[in-house]
Amino acid sequence: MKIRACFVLRISDFVLKQNMNTYWDTRYQAEGKIWGDGPSLTARRALEIFQNNNVKKLLVPGSGYGRNTRLFSAAGIQVTGVEISFEACRLAMTFDPATRVFNISALDMSSLRGRYDGLYCFNVLHLFREADRRTFIKQCLKNVKENSPMFFTVFSEKEESYGKGAEVEKNTFESKPGRPVHYFSEPDLKYHLRNMPVIETGMMEDQENHGEGPHTHVLRYICVKAAK
Repeated sequence: MKIRACFVLRISDFVLKQNMNTYWDTRYQAEGKIWGDGPSLTARRALEIFQNNNVKKLLVPGSGYGRNTRLFSAAGIQVTGVEISFEACRLAMTFDPATRVFNISALDMSSLRGRYDGLYCFNVLHLFREADRRTFIKQCLKNVKENSPMFFTVFSEKEESYGKGAEVEKNTFESKPGRPVHYFSEPDLKYHLRNMPVIETGMMEDQENHGEGPHTHVLRYICVKAAK
């Protein structure tokens, strides 16, 4: 697998996203496969939906080092990942060599070629402020076919970290300095993806252990049909 470097980002976007890039590179350098080898439970549910909808080409923004993409590629799906961290891309080369990874920002995926018939996005949407969340969703829609299933997972308002740190926007808190997180209620999540038919929505507890000890994230997920 080759890491596809892209240099078409606007200079202003490049400067604005350096903090996020540095944050993730630093974490991957220090912790390696931060969330272990196994996929999220939400990825297993998403795979069932993708198989029921005959998804052959899948786009995964925020693909990380491949712990979720490997589940999809092992099932015979042609997977393309988008990942801002070069260190994560480097790890993915050996962890999930079947997936093609582009080292670009999920906020500008204009360099991708072709259209995908499915999308899986794990815990990325909640990392953006409101304007960037709108931009990100538009970028996702530009790269998938009409009526394709798009599966998103996000932090819910049931998360233990909800309300901690400075509130920089409504329901968006910096529990860690410089890293805002938006916490979604179900109406809020549906509003972000309004006008798109909902295939399924729900909540799921995802257990993790990555340096802070074993803990459980209370995630919301939604799968919608892409509508332009």
